[in-house]
Amino acid sequence: MVQKKWVVSLGGSRIAPKSEDVDASFIKRFEKLVEKFPREKFVVVTGGGSTARKYISALRKLDANSKKQSQAGIDVTRYHASFLARIFGKRANSPDANEIPKTMKKVSNLLKKNQVVFCGALRWEANKTSDGTSADLASYLNCPFINITNIDGLYTSNPKTNKSSKFIKKITWEKFYEITRKIKFRAGQHFVLDQDAAKTILKKKIPTYIVGRLSEVEKILNGKNFKGTLICG
Repeated sequence: MVQKKWVVSLGGSRIAPKSEDVDASFIKRFEKLVEKFPREKFVVVTGGGSTARKYISALRKLDANSKKQSQAGIDVTRYHASFLARIFGKRANSPDANEIPKTMKKVSNLLKKNQVVFCGALRWEANKTSDGTSADLASYLNCPFINITNIDGLYTSNPKTNKSSKFIKKITWEKFYEITRKIKFRAGQHFVLDQDAAKTILKKKIPTYIVGRLSEVEKILNGKNFKGTLICG
């Protein structure tokens, strides 16, 4: 039986909600979720979250250019990947859990031997984030894409600052791209899914899910109705 593959973008805001705090409870629940689906394979791309934004903000104040800011963020995403690979042990990134892949080919090769492969950003590219890396990998591996963030899905505006914001259950690739392309790129930017990822999922027609809770991810994996946003045709 061919194992189904998924690319999961795990936002840094879920790993470390605050720059000085790691959500150990969330990580344990994520580990248990993966254990429930031994026939599935996962590539988990970790974001940098508030930890990365802290260093990016400092570099910005110190007049470092955008590339240096992005590279600092990349380092944090890779550290998060290494951290999670150690927790998952032999199921992830074996034979060397300390090896964090930096190419899509390496990710694919590791996935043949492991149930889970953790990675951060693969390499520096202008205007590239972990979301964009996730979409690229979903295209390369020809599989769906799940984005786990800190809100339930896509809204018409930021629900944390605008109580009248409306939830969007389903949206086409084209309409989603139109929304994201209006947002100017900035290293460390924070949006449910960025413009680079939106362009890729549109071009490659990748089914994409945006959710905020692991219980909803489980429903997706089981093919059930879920609370979140589906981006598709």
